[in-house]
Amino acid sequence: MSQSRVSLPETGFLRLNQILTFIPVGRTRWYLGVKSGEFPQPVKIGTRAVAYRAEDVRALIERIGSRPAGTEG
Repeated sequence: MSQSRVSLPETGFLRLNQILTFIPVGRTRWYLGVKSGEFPQPVKIGTRAVAYRAEDVRALIERIGSRPAGTEG
């Protein structure tokens, strides 16, 4: 059985459900992080839809990955 590997695009936009496959937090924690400025701000892509810039999500992942183990925020 082959496994499909999901990769993070270099550019473009990601919806929240796509982001949460790369960053293991819940939706509520994500929205709290957006509100506090810890996570990227969304971009409106429609009247009732938002997405996040792939570049911002990549930067967040790099920032999280560079933290010493056991630290938050």
